[in-house]
Amino acid sequence: MIECIELTKRFKNVVAVDSLSLKVRPGEIYGFLGPNGAGKTTTIKMIAGTLRPTSGRVLIDGVDLAQSPEEAKRVVGFIPDRPFLYEKLTGLEFLQFMAGLYGVNSGKFLFRAQSLLELFELTEWQHELVESYSHGMKQRLIMSAALLPRPKVLVVDEPMVGLDPRGARLVGNIFRQLRRNGVSIFVSTHTLSIAAELCDRIGIILRGRLLVEGAVTELQAQAGAEGQLEDAFLKLTGGEEEQALAAFLLEQSES
Repeated sequence: MIECIELTKRFKNVVAVDSLSLKVRPGEIYGFLGPNGAGKTTTIKMIAGTLRPTSGRVLIDGVDLAQSPEEAKRVVGFIPDRPFLYEKLTGLEFLQFMAGLYGVNSGKFLFRAQSLLELFELTEWQHELVESYSHGMKQRLIMSAALLPRPKVLVVDEPMVGLDPRGARLVGNIFRQLRRNGVSIFVSTHTLSIAAELCDRIGIILRGRLLVEGAVTELQAQAGAEGQLEDAFLKLTGGEEEQALAAFLLEQSES
């Protein structure tokens, strides 16, 4: 459903993403991990069609995003880490605006919108201006908007940011149900426990290049790490030095 082919993005002299190739299968949750500045958000923006690559291609459901952007984006729901919303609209008006962009049947809109608002516990707030929403409520509204057209592909950047534990559990359950329905989910997160719990496969990006990919057990084997996904991640990305430094500083502060 998602295929990146030699995807590259340069910003003047900086190569943010370097010849990245990967595939996300139908009905698969693909986790995308990496340290800060590794190129995760740049990659997500290129897959979502909000940033044009310097070179390479993105195929969504077999459609070239550069050649047929409207057709490709029609099947994609995008959930950014920071929800940018029209704050002078009410929650319901915002969903109606998004429905118009995606061509959601007007006869089906209200039922779908009300179902999603109820699911994300926003029904009582649907007629309130978005500017009055908390960050977590805005995040749940943007998720509602992304799911409204029933996408085949969901692209998600830090899905749990701003959500309380109950909201985070709800989102995890929604992702699992979408996977059972054949939806492909590409999710970037810093929360390694979430990635280990949810994702079928995980790719780790470092300095713009795809370092490794596979199931959690495969990544642990490649890293020679036992136990948590965090151990494999730190070994693969060189984070053990940072962990040792933090332990040293803590010890010095306590002595």
